[in-house]
Amino acid sequence: MGSSGFSWKLKDHPKLPKGKTIALIVLDGWGEAKPDKYNCIHVAETPTMDSLKNGAPEKWRLVRAHGKAVGLPTEDDMGNSEVGHNALGAGRIFAQGAKLVDSALETGKIYDGEGFNYIKESFEKGTLHLIGLLSDGGVHSRIDQLQLLLKGASERGAKRIRVHVLTDGRDVLDGSSVGFVETLENDLAKLREKGIDAQIASGGGRMHVTMDRYENDWEVVKRGWDAQVLGEAPHKFKSALEAVKTLRQIPNMSDQYLPPFVIVDDSGKAVGPINDGDAVVTINFRADRMVMLAKALEYADFDKFDRVRVPKIRYAGMLQYDGELKLPSKYLVSPPEIDRTSGEYLVHNGVRTFACSETVKFGHVTFFWNGNRSGYFNAEKEEYVEIPSDSGITFNVQPKMKAVEIAEKARDAILSGKFDQVRVNLPNSDMVGHTGDIEATVVACKAADQAVKIMIDAIEKVGGIYVVTADHGNAEDMVKRNKKGEPLLDKNGQIQILTSHTLEPVPVAIGGPGLTQGVRFRKDVPDGGLANVAATVMNLHGFEAPSDYETTLIEVVDN
Repeated sequence: MGSSGFSWKLKDHPKLPKGKTIALIVLDGWGEAKPDKYNCIHVAETPTMDSLKNGAPEKWRLVRAHGKAVGLPTEDDMGNSEVGHNALGAGRIFAQGAKLVDSALETGKIYDGEGFNYIKESFEKGTLHLIGLLSDGGVHSRIDQLQLLLKGASERGAKRIRVHVLTDGRDVLDGSSVGFVETLENDLAKLREKGIDAQIASGGGRMHVTMDRYENDWEVVKRGWDAQVLGEAPHKFKSALEAVKTLRQIPNMSDQYLPPFVIVDDSGKAVGPINDGDAVVTINFRADRMVMLAKALEYADFDKFDRVRVPKIRYAGMLQYDGELKLPSKYLVSPPEIDRTSGEYLVHNGVRTFACSETVKFGHVTFFWNGNRSGYFNAEKEEYVEIPSDSGITFNVQPKMKAVEIAEKARDAILSGKFDQVRVNLPNSDMVGHTGDIEATVVACKAADQAVKIMIDAIEKVGGIYVVTADHGNAEDMVKRNKKGEPLLDKNGQIQILTSHTLEPVPVAIGGPGLTQGVRFRKDVPDGGLANVAATVMNLHGFEAPSDYETTLIEVVDN
């Protein structure tokens, strides 16, 4: 930091010693909800987590993991792993994703930025293509942001606009795609009245078209590329509304899996392939399911599938999706500047750090934890280990995932005596929860619980301390509910499965033989959130947190 007088040195905590080994365990997608048969954490055998919850009441509490507590705009915004780990690591709340985009659109700052001015160069002769998830789910995108961007771009010279829609049904109710398409079609019709050639050009369901993640299945991205860029798809329709309504008639079809379609004119020609000189914006603010498309749009050297034709375009993301890869290189809204994270402070103060997860969450326990920053702060004091995730299958097929392998790596790190903090993420309850497979999610929760035990046992051996928490909810509620909280049924009387994250709070538990007597959770931080965990962990390492961090959750009472 440029300010003179800044020092990384932390003050010693007056009552807590340094040098205890701390296991910092993040259960991904593990919230706290009413016990019922759709709460997989409740249904699963989880003796380790149960013992933490039912043990000393002053050593277990809940914290907020959604909405404003993690920098999102409203209390209706469910948390996610990226903002959750940012908050856990940074110790302060930064405006995130949707909120950054909201403020850039509200102030008009988005239109003064480098990214918008770059794509604007195509407005005169080319087409502006907008690609993204069409829903109000608020996890990956929001339709109202798309509406504002359409308005803003058309007022600033975009004459020909094509929208490539991806239907949701995962973060919102299945079937809601029809209403979202109607809303968008109405807006585009109004633009056409003003002489702007604006229409929907292609579409498909998010899990089948474009929005794959972690390089799990490039075919998904290719299907999108063929429809969006080449204007080719197995299904051709005159309108997107007709497309969605018709494709939803296929047996067992749902919004998230709609096959790719293109919109054609009367002569059967696609209305909106992407050509040389066009501009493309991917409108999602969440990164994980846009990175693969961004690579296909941006990289000259690309071998994941045959792109057939690679148009010379001006491409920008709504945000930069990967800070490590600097991808995309142009973006409409700049990321939060997260500085002085707890990890960086602790390493500067001699805390030797080990971090581990499997591929799907490795970035969360390193890159996102460290304020969207890749690499080590000090390679001599840190070691990060990535265990390869299963690939080519959905996670409900192998719900135990790599929980035991992660726990064993952490156990070895704890017992080695080489590290002061051993930090892990156990992805099971989130990744399997997303599949909507309740039985598999129960198995996943049990596996995560067993992994926690392996690490706590190691902490017992070395006289250390454990901190067990989560980044957001998921597996604790697997059914959609009405306003009264009762399960919603579909037209066949089947329950509607909830595959998304939730708004539930998450646990924080502390313990271990190294925990100083008299340490307990304070009663005066009732609205504590994930960002309060950083100061808490710093205290347990024997340090006071910086003064601008969200306050610690613990106090030391003299017995």
